[in-house]
Amino acid sequence: MGFLDAIFGKTTDGEQAQGAANDFYTAVEARRSIYAISSEQVVSDERIEQVINHAVKHTPSSFNSQSARVVVLLGDKHKKLWDITTETLRKIVPVDQFGPTADKMNAFASGYGTVLFFEDHAVIESLQQQFASYSDNFPIWSMQSSGMLQYVIWTSLELEGFGASLQHYNPLIDEAVKQEWNIPASWKLMAQMPFGKPTAPAGEKQFKPLEERVRYLK
Repeated sequence: MGFLDAIFGKTTDGEQAQGAANDFYTAVEARRSIYAISSEQVVSDERIEQVINHAVKHTPSSFNSQSARVVVLLGDKHKKLWDITTETLRKIVPVDQFGPTADKMNAFASGYGTVLFFEDHAVIESLQQQFASYSDNFPIWSMQSSGMLQYVIWTSLELEGFGASLQHYNPLIDEAVKQEWNIPASWKLMAQMPFGKPTAPAGEKQFKPLEERVRYLK
C-alpha cells in the first residue's frame, strides 16, 4: 500500500503505519524537477482532482487564513497557457535568442496539464486590518504557505506517476491569464506547475554537506 492510499482510506491496519511513514520519506526524496513530459494520461482527471483538493484542504496556512487559490488547466486550456506565455515572451526576448525559449515553452505545453498557484490578497489585507501588529508579516506568511502547497501538490503528483516542475512567468503573464480565465483581481499569481508523464529522468542532483546546513544544539 502506498502513502496516498493510506491517506485516502485504502489502508486501515495499524501495522501499515511504518510503511506509510517510509513511503512519505521516499516521496520526499523522489520529488524532482522533471522537464521532459508528455500528454499521455497517467491517472484519471477525477484522481487528479481528488489529490489536488486534498492538498489544498490540508496544507497549513498562517492564522488558518486558507488564502491559497488553485486553478488546474487541462487539455486545450493547458496548451493555451503556454501559448500565452510564448507570445508574451516573444515581445521581450530578442529574435536571435528566442529559439531556446520557444523550445522550453513547447516542452511545457507537451505535458498533460498545469497547476496555477495564486494567493488571494483580499484575505491577506483583511488579516492585516484585523491584526495590525502583524501587518508586515502576513504577505511573508502567505508566500510561505503557498510554497508548502506547491510542494505538497508537486510531491503528490509525482506519487501518482507524473513528472512536474515549478515555473515563474509571473508577473509577465498575470493580466493575460486573468483575462483569459476570468480570475478575480485579488488573486495574485505565484507559480505555474506543468505536469505530465515523464519521458526522461531528472538530472543528477548535487548536495552540499548537511553539516553546513543543519545544527543540533543540546
